[in-house]
Amino acid sequence: MTVRWGLIGASTIAREWVISAIRETGGDIVSVMSSSAERGRSYATENGIPRHVADVHALVNDPDVHAVYISTTNELHRDQAIAAARAGKHILCEKPLAMSLQDAHAMAKAAKEAGVVLATNHHLRNASTHIAMRDAIAAGKIGKPLAARVFHAVYLPVHLQGWRLDKPEAGAGVILDITVHDTDTLRFVLGRDPVEVVAFSQAAGMGKPGVEDGVMGVMRFEDGILAQFHDAFTTKYAETGFEVHGTEGSLVGRNVMTQRPDGTVTLRNADGEQQLPTNASNLYETALKAFHAAVAGKGRPSATAEDGIWSVATGLAVVEATKSGSAVKIETGL
Repeated sequence: MTVRWGLIGASTIAREWVISAIRETGGDIVSVMSSSAERGRSYATENGIPRHVADVHALVNDPDVHAVYISTTNELHRDQAIAAARAGKHILCEKPLAMSLQDAHAMAKAAKEAGVVLATNHHLRNASTHIAMRDAIAAGKIGKPLAARVFHAVYLPVHLQGWRLDKPEAGAGVILDITVHDTDTLRFVLGRDPVEVVAFSQAAGMGKPGVEDGVMGVMRFEDGILAQFHDAFTTKYAETGFEVHGTEGSLVGRNVMTQRPDGTVTLRNADGEQQLPTNASNLYETALKAFHAAVAGKGRPSATAEDGIWSVATGLAVVEATKSGSAVKIETGL
């Protein structure tokens, strides 16, 4: 069966990545919803989408729509996802799932009650570099993992310097935009969950007063693993990276925290250095292939609602830690 999609939000990420991923993996896009009728009309025309609507209920009650992709601002996710679930539509939702843990749980509950798939669009776990790191750790290639480091400080492109910098009620700031991705990637690669975090935030002038554009911190994971992270919107010339260090070796990923299938992973141990094999598979196509399979009852999405709840809970704990100046335990309610 061809999964027919409705887009909730005429977004940049859908235009740049998700529309093509849906189509390349056998799906079809039949409608787009934008609160601006003019934006919806032009977006539909530019992207070859047959219909556009200005109301979420018109989209989710469209009998031609089987699944929805939600990429609106974060404060809108809960109500839109619940409306989609109650209309019997499968849901792929951008991160963070919601602005609160309670809202994220409400979304998951609505999807479960409706018997529909709810997935979180955590694209980084679909990178072949991170899959190679996860598999190497699971195979004991670095012994017992002890520590990890994530460098995810980037420069926020001018065309994205909108609500992420000036709309706190929508989850503005680097923590709910980038640190949630770090959390999910760390959980995926390490195969363990975070339990506690300490962090400091920075306001270097890119955002409006009170909105952080940089953060550094340390998460403590199960088994006592420590993970250091640096996220920012303000660094034009930094490279991204992901390292895991164990008792018998280290994994060094370079330029791997990206939407593109780029980067390398090097295994270092007593035998020297070797680059792990990776491929150039599109991250979003990998995610959509898994999602379409899940809709057909053949497996799970690459990042589930529960994965999304973990990243929401951790992101909110990081925010709290930056305000309290002390360690904050991570509670998911799962």
